[in-house]
Amino acid sequence: MRTEVGSFERLEVWRDGHVGWLVFDRPGAGNALDAVMFRELEHAWLALDADPDVRVIVNTGNGPAFQTGLDMVQVAKDKEALRAVSRQTRDFELRFTAWQVGVRKPVIAAVNGVCAGGGLHFVADADIVIASSDATFTDPHVSVGQVSAFETIALIRRSPMEPVLRMAFTGRHERMTAPRAHQLGLCSEVVDPPEGLREAAAALAEKIARNSPTAMAVTKKALWEALERDLTDACAAGAKDLAIMWGHPDQEEGPEAFAEKREAAWTPLDHALLQAAEETQS
Repeated sequence: MRTEVGSFERLEVWRDGHVGWLVFDRPGAGNALDAVMFRELEHAWLALDADPDVRVIVNTGNGPAFQTGLDMVQVAKDKEALRAVSRQTRDFELRFTAWQVGVRKPVIAAVNGVCAGGGLHFVADADIVIASSDATFTDPHVSVGQVSAFETIALIRRSPMEPVLRMAFTGRHERMTAPRAHQLGLCSEVVDPPEGLREAAAALAEKIARNSPTAMAVTKKALWEALERDLTDACAAGAKDLAIMWGHPDQEEGPEAFAEKREAAWTPLDHALLQAAEETQS
């Protein structure tokens, strides 16, 4: 059953069972980020992350585009918003993707059409990416005299570097197809027909939601932090992450549910307890 999570002008945000949905809702503008959406995204991500009933979040878009990045024309009309975006970009204080605001729950990006420019942030910063068969990826920054940096820097952690450079250098004059993105590891599934994308995303999310919320949050922490460490340091940090779960109720509930052939009754993710455990391990 759909339950609204907050009230937003440029987003649709709801929960259905244990699956949270964050949907860009400017279909007439390619779901581009205007000043209002830019501000709302942080609140929407944090609301879903704080909801104890949400175990996984799906991010997609209404209309024919997934996300086409910053709406420079609209934002330029709001000089204060433009200055704020410019300052946050310069100082690396952006707060509009799940990774940027520290979402602990698994995030699935379901790319339903054109993903361009700043829209690539949401691909790079998701945990899992799936795409409709008609989805395309393009980075027009250099075609309008801008530098391609944050999005493509993150994408080279997912893909061989050369295809990302090709996308960055061809700009708006070439689009990467969903099958090609799948070949390169930028997405893990291509959904055909395209109309089945949300159903496929929901099915994947429901599989994920069957697992321990706390174990998934600690797993996410360990794997994302490993990207910034060498192998030895990453494994040493992972050892501390493993210990965070020791004594947690889910460590008893999981084996018992398996032995009794039933669904586990997991403890909801408690951000405060998890933060305290992480601080103890540090």
